[in-house]
Amino acid sequence: MKHFRTGLVLAPVLALGLAACSTGDLGASGDGVYAPGLSQRGKAVDGLLVGQRLMDAGEYELALEAYSRAALQHGMTVDVLSGLGSANLGLGRLGQAERLLRRAIETDQASPEIWNNLGVVLMERGKVAEAEQMFRHAYAMDNGESDSIRDNLRLALAKLKNPAYDISAEQDYKLVRRGSSDYLIRQIP
Repeated sequence: MKHFRTGLVLAPVLALGLAACSTGDLGASGDGVYAPGLSQRGKAVDGLLVGQRLMDAGEYELALEAYSRAALQHGMTVDVLSGLGSANLGLGRLGQAERLLRRAIETDQASPEIWNNLGVVLMERGKVAEAEQMFRHAYAMDNGESDSIRDNLRLALAKLKNPAYDISAEQDYKLVRRGSSDYLIRQIP
């Protein structure tokens, strides 16, 4: 009787072990339990696109890594500099964000969104007069078509007119990305 119970317990273990030893083990089939390996035929998605999607999702650290990979592929283009600066702003690294965005506006391809984002950084750092100039430049380049740039300019002008203006009630600077969406950066009280 004792051997019979031992055989009942060992039978499923033995069957599973034999199944794994067959030529089509658990990882060999397309519907196995293991994740597929890297496809050598596949092409990598552009780091700029990945970075933009991660920024949309609020994953600034991962976006920073994606933009860094894009820098290796494309070089330090205006889009890469802008992406790196915006990701650093999202992470609260204002000094790095300012430095990268200033490099981006030095290029001929700088868009109004980049000027706006630099203005947001400067507002966050308390450099209101310089931020107002950045917003004004962005607004002029954009022909007044962006509501978020206009709102940022309005906030900067209000702060310049009245330095005692309590902007903490309206801390809704808008970080704008090239493309279809914009980011909202809010200061936590």
